[in-house]
Amino acid sequence: MRSAKYEVVKNGISFGSALAIAISWTANKSILWAIFHGFLGWFYVIFYGLFR
Repeated sequence: MRSAKYEVVKNGISFGSALAIAISWTANKSILWAIFHGFLGWFYVIFYGLFR
């Protein structure tokens, strides 16, 4: 049970980072911003959804 929960959390973080990178690249066309926003992950996705 614990293993399955860990995989869901791990995949959620990975998906959040990938989504943040894709949104950042579309908005800014900058590799450095995309990397930075990838580290922020879901925080950037939520920020972008609320304020853009």
